[in-house]
Amino acid sequence: MVENHEVWLVNAHISQYSHGNRENHPPVRNRKLLLHRREIDKLQGETREKGLALIPTRIYLKNGRIKCEVAVAKGKKLHDKREAERARTAEEEARAEMRRRA
Repeated sequence: MVENHEVWLVNAHISQYSHGNRENHPPVRNRKLLLHRREIDKLQGETREKGLALIPTRIYLKNGRIKCEVAVAKGKKLHDKREAERARTAEEEARAEMRRRA
């Protein structure tokens, strides 16, 4: 989410350190992402004007820091969701039929 020229990672679950104590972090909380001003402006423009969403695609550890790859994506329309559901049910029925015949 882009808010007030800041980028936030919302509702991401990052597990607590297993050997931590009471000072451990909460697993689900909003986390601020560090980006350059130009990157933030670009992402904010794309999400505001085109109606796109920011999606975290990968979270990994590098040199003691947690890195997050972010992609800009467009959500599915209702007819696309229905088509995907039809394809999924057809695939499930075909697999069930193959199991019955084998």
